[in-house]
Amino acid sequence: MNKKVLTFFMMTLFILGPVSILQGQEEPSYAMWESMYITPDNTKLKALGEAMSKHNKKYHKEGPYAATVYNVVSGPNIGKLVWQMGPLNYSHLDSRPSKDGHDEDWRDNVMPNVKKMSSGEYWRQNNEVSNTSMMAEGENPYPILHIRFHEVNRGQSSQVKHLMGVIGATVKAMDGVNPWGLYINEFQQGYKIGRHIASVGFYKNWAEYDKEDTFQATYEKLHGEGSWQSFMDGMQNTFSNSWDEIWERNTTMSGN
Repeated sequence: MNKKVLTFFMMTLFILGPVSILQGQEEPSYAMWESMYITPDNTKLKALGEAMSKHNKKYHKEGPYAATVYNVVSGPNIGKLVWQMGPLNYSHLDSRPSKDGHDEDWRDNVMPNVKKMSSGEYWRQNNEVSNTSMMAEGENPYPILHIRFHEVNRGQSSQVKHLMGVIGATVKAMDGVNPWGLYINEFQQGYKIGRHIASVGFYKNWAEYDKEDTFQATYEKLHGEGSWQSFMDGMQNTFSNSWDEIWERNTTMSGN
């Protein structure tokens, strides 16, 4: 999978209004992640790395509370860290780590090295559209995440659902292993904050960006010759803004 593929299939993600419009019927199980940006104090990077590593490996090593830390290496938040916990569901949050020195360790050892935290969010995977089942369970050979955030125009929720469906079908029909996921921001973001939907392409290495783009050819094979322009027009009319970020997994700071 390459960056050109992401350019098209990731543009199917944004929505404002009830999550149920995109999710459909409530599923008996789902995967959700809590995430936030951390702006480090650049004069205390070593201390932050050591404190974060110890904290996550003690309190966030496995299960629904497992924490993964990413370095943001491209996009408007370059230089920040992303702290992410999950996959989990809402009931897990009632028993999240807080005792046995957890809160004190975060307050006294991690936070003194942090300038600020921002964009605390909960992202639920849309299982119907996502293709993450291609990844081997329990393994993490994809250290690079290509995130595309989208904002949807007013009144376009039904069109978003349609576009997600055709894009999801196209990605699944492509040759090779192309894991990706579609994630919906659980809480309303308005039109100024945005960040309504995000899609994620999973990469084993940067060299995958050099692979041939087959998304358009696969799309037209599935939806008919000449369908591409109609698709692009629909994307332009549906979404008001989109942007990319590249995250690289920080194995030292992560809990697992």
